[in-house]
Formats: sequence, C-alpha cells, structure tokens
Amino acid sequence: MATKSYQETMSRRTQIMKEAVGIDYDRFRENELVFDYERMMSEVGYDLEEIREIQKQTGVGQTPLLELKNLTAIARKLAPAGKGARIFIKDEAANPSGSYKARRASVSVYHAKQQGFSGVVAATSGNYGAAVASQAVMRGLDSIIVQEVYDSRGKGQPEILEKGRKCEAYGAEVLQLSVGPELFYTFLKVLEDTGFFNASLYTPFGIAGVESLGQEIVDQLREKEGQDPAAVICTNAGGGNLTGTARGLKKAGASETSIVGASVDLSGLHMASDQDFNRKSFTTGHTGFGIPFATWPDRADVPLNAARALRYMDRYVTVKQGEVFYITEALAQLEGMERGPAGNTSLAAAIALAQELEEDEIIVVQETEYTGAGKHPLAQLNFAKENGVEISRGDPESEVPGENIIIPESPEQIKARDLDLDKIRLSYLNKAIDKSGIEEIGSKELKFLAEETNQPVEKVQDMIAGM
Repeated sequence: MATKSYQETMSRRTQIMKEAVGIDYDRFRENELVFDYERMMSEVGYDLEEIREIQKQTGVGQTPLLELKNLTAIARKLAPAGKGARIFIKDEAANPSGSYKARRASVSVYHAKQQGFSGVVAATSGNYGAAVASQAVMRGLDSIIVQEVYDSRGKGQPEILEKGRKCEAYGAEVLQLSVGPELFYTFLKVLEDTGFFNASLYTPFGIAGVESLGQEIVDQLREKEGQDPAAVICTNAGGGNLTGTARGLKKAGASETSIVGASVDLSGLHMASDQDFNRKSFTTGHTGFGIPFATWPDRADVPLNAARALRYMDRYVTVKQGEVFYITEALAQLEGMERGPAGNTSLAAAIALAQELEEDEIIVVQETEYTGAGKHPLAQLNFAKENGVEISRGDPESEVPGENIIIPESPEQIKARDLDLDKIRLSYLNKAIDKSGIEEIGSKELKFLAEETNQPVEKVQDMIAGM
C-alpha cells in the first residue's frame, strides 16, 4: 500500500474515525454547538447491568475498598478538633491489567468482538494500552498500541517504557514514537491500514465502562459502613475517570457526594514540546491534560468526547509532584500498599481534604494502579535528575515544574490547591461558542451549555454576556 501523506491522511480523519468506531456522531447533533449527550450515552453504549456482566466475564471489577487507618490518623493529627474524615481507597490495581482502565477497555473490546472486528488499536502512554491488550487477548483479538515515548534525543520516560513492556507482555504490537504530531497521524494510518476497531478512551463504551466503579464504591461503602461518601476524589487527566465514576455514583443514588478532581501541577510545561516532554515526572493525571480537556473536551481522537468532566466536577484541586512522591512512599510504608503514581495523586489531595471534613464522614480515593520498575519513585526521580531537574526536601510551595521537585519534610506541608472552576468554565464557553461558529445563543444553546458546565442557565447567560 502506498504511503499516504500527512495532509492527505489528516484530511480524512473524520471518515477514518467513523469507520473505526462505528458511531455516526451526526445522529446526536442538533447544530454545530448542541448535541444530545445523554442520548449518545444510552443509545450507543450499554446499560450498567450489561457492563457489570461484560466485566465479570474477564475478571474486571469488584475490587476491594480498603480503609487507610494509618493515613487517616495522620490527617486527624493535623486537622482541627472534630475534623479528619476516614480515608478509603478503591484498589483498582486488583484488575487484570493493574488499573481501573481495565473497565474502560472491557466494554470497548467486547463491542469490537461483537461487531466482528479482528483487532483493536489504542493511542495511549500505557496503562490503557495494557488494559486493551489484556482484554483483547481474553476475547481472541489482536491489539496494536501506539505510544508517544521519546524526545528528539531518543530518550524515553521510564514510566512510559514500563507501560510499553506491560503491553508487550499481553501480546500487543507496540509502536513507540517521538513527541509531536506523528502520534495521531500514525494512529490514523494504523486504523485505516488494518481495519481494526478504535478502542478510544473517549467513546461512550469506554466511559460507560467506568460507571461500574462509581456504583461499586457506593454499594461497598453502604454495606461496610451504612453511609455514602462525603467526597470521592478522582485523579483527572482527559476526564474519563471522573466522568464515568461520577455517572456511576449518581446512578447508585449518591446524589449528595461531592465529586473532586485532582491533578499534579505541571503548569508551565507544554505536553507537546520536545524540550518539556522529559522534564515532567508524571505522564497522566496532570494539569497538562486536565486543564485542556476540561476547557475543550472535543480535542480527543473521536468527533464527540464522551468524557466531559465539567458536567460532574464540584471541585478541582492540584497537588505538587513532590507531594505525590511523598504519599507514594507513605502508602507503602504505613499501609503496606505499593502502588503506582496516578492514584496517589488523588491520595495526596485526600490527606489535605480529609482535614476539612468531619470525623464521622468518609472520603474515597477511587483508584490505585499497579507499580513496576519504571513507575517507581526512584526511577522517576533519577530520570528527572538526568534531565536537569533539581531534587530536594523542603516546602513544596516552592516547586517549579520542569526546574525542581521538592519532597515535603512533613505531612502538614501537603496541600490541595483549588483551581478556579468558574475560570475553567468561562474558557470552555469561549471555545465552545467560537469553534461552533454559531452566531445566536438561544434557549436551546443556553440549556446545553448549562448542562456542559453544571451551572444554572442564568449564570451561564451572565458569563456569556461578560465575555
């Protein structure tokens, strides 16, 4: 087959995606701005009972919900009198591929099998790739994982390389690329050349697969403690983790539970920059993905992203890189759980946020992930040093992403720093209106934008008037 140019391939991206996902997204559009999100989720996806049965077939889900008594005790020592919620963690490392993303992959791979595809493709740094490869081999399908791994010097991040090895262990073909626009171009070429299914993170299948996680949290906590969580903290990157979990919580009736997003602060670093790529120590769950996807979710590899975090997020906080490394060690040495970096982002935030809640309340960290040699803090910190990043102990408030990583000297230095959600909502509104090209905002458009930002119509109207 003749090699197609970048321009030629990218010009056909919509058609390639439509054939590889099998969803006619235009069916859900009312105009260039408005689309029926709930109809897309219900008509294209699977209901929650079907999802639980699909996941049961491949050993996904029903992971333990564990109380972190020693970390709770620390939070209470630091909290005002009567404060210090109990901290629980959903141990998603117990899934077959070692992360919650097995839930996202399970439904996508099942659907691909049902639709007669012979293989699946995913573009991912790794955890999701491992989940796709694991589920694919269980369903008798081939898998290809496209990874962005190297800078222009050919240096690969240890965490991404570790994930690539895990993908290969499950039999996937792994294509490892350098940072830049070749990722999406290569992804499109692979889809077209193979005719495989696009197991995107952002389809209704992938997001619906996470709903079981939210429901399990409620079911297990009601059974154990007879109450719903006061707050659930979700590590936030592209928004699918938070969106799916929140939808599951709501379907289980936990309407009063606060949904909190947490990201590692990597402000100032550009994720597509060759210079910045290896100056960060986290490949997911950071502001370099969390902020862009919150302010414009449809930057994804499908026409309409089913992960729409602003619809569900009640609060958005950041933590520092050094704080996450500190909590990773604390989890291992105080609770006997060695887990990977992403879930520990929300755990770091939980230590701070638990101090705001009452002692009889419960805060849930909704995921862990497996760890391995390349994901271990020592591998990450050594790689940071090799790339000119200074490592020290001290006050994390002085941390500057890409320049230094400051590991706290004591747990009271761990903070959850609130982002201005109204500012993020306003950025989304600007982008949504501008990119749609729509000239008149009527009642239908206002209702849609209010749903997108989880705000009253009147407030959205005022925000638009002030733009």
